[in-house]
Amino acid sequence: MTSPTLDSPCPSSTSETFSGSFNISIEEENPDDILPVLEDPTSSMSCGHNIPKPPPVPSKAYTQNKHFKRLSQRCYVPNETLDTWDKLFKEAYGADVYICTEDGSCIPVHSSVLTVASPVLGKFLQQSKAKYGMRYIKIPGVPYEAVYTFIRFLYSSCSEKEEMKKFVLHLLVLSHSYSVPSLKRVCVYILEQGWITKENVVDVLQLARNCDAPRLSLICVRMIVKDFKAISSTDGWKVMKRVNPALEQELLEFVVEADSRKEERLKKKEEKKVYLQLYEAMEALLHICRDGCRTIGPHDKVFKESQVACGFPACKGLETLVRHFSSCKTRVPGGCGHCKRMWQLLELHSRICNDPESCKVPLCRYA
Repeated sequence: MTSPTLDSPCPSSTSETFSGSFNISIEEENPDDILPVLEDPTSSMSCGHNIPKPPPVPSKAYTQNKHFKRLSQRCYVPNETLDTWDKLFKEAYGADVYICTEDGSCIPVHSSVLTVASPVLGKFLQQSKAKYGMRYIKIPGVPYEAVYTFIRFLYSSCSEKEEMKKFVLHLLVLSHSYSVPSLKRVCVYILEQGWITKENVVDVLQLARNCDAPRLSLICVRMIVKDFKAISSTDGWKVMKRVNPALEQELLEFVVEADSRKEERLKKKEEKKVYLQLYEAMEALLHICRDGCRTIGPHDKVFKESQVACGFPACKGLETLVRHFSSCKTRVPGGCGHCKRMWQLLELHSRICNDPESCKVPLCRYA
């Protein structure tokens, strides 16, 4: 069936056909109640559906505790055993290797422990030559306290909490350089727990990429994208921009892509609101024309004084719109905004109606 254009004048018989289809009880009209179809969606829920509420989102504390349990779930070593290995490290009984640090200090250790705990250190020991019965390995560029914490972890997986937080970046580098994945996981976990800030996130990102820590790298990228304006003004960003322009370009592309996705989500959300509004308007129109609602309905509808209001969200606004359309003197699609919306609804219904011959919506068969 053909549909009239919205800008064409309405035939004189149309008003008679439309008005004759309804039994309209006189009621004071309030323009604010007219349904704003195709302009401003007013409702996002259709009636009559008891939809259960979704379960709550897991809290941050729950996620952190779950991750912490995952880190420690394979640890079944008694505390006494850990204390024994820690004591062996601190007392250095029978040590045959010295770990030399940047400041010239030496830490006595056992070659057998280093070889088992770190395959890289084990290679170094095989290639080194003993001098006066001792082997020497130098770890440059790292403070003594960080090296001490690192070697202690190789023995017993024990460490002081404050020392771990203080030297977490050094320990991350050491765990990667000397292939100690268990220590790397601990370092990444510590960094995730609020250690990363806007000022150091760019530095941590570069370190995470150099140390093959993809999870930490992803966290840093998400943080940069989320608060790009503030982070791009930090000293860390300025230094990275100068020494690593390729990384800057990559991050800028991430930001542009994130903005595009956000705009796309907002666009789809807005379209969904419009579709939902149209659906509710169509349902309310059928309800009014077929069953009647409150003070308006088919011409053969007898209203009851005790009739309760229906549950259609769009029914009240559509009722006012129909009342206005039946009495409007302009009645031209391009002349009255309220009538134009009514014409749009009628035309849309005529396009989707499957049984226009028996349909009770006015003008359905003529649209």
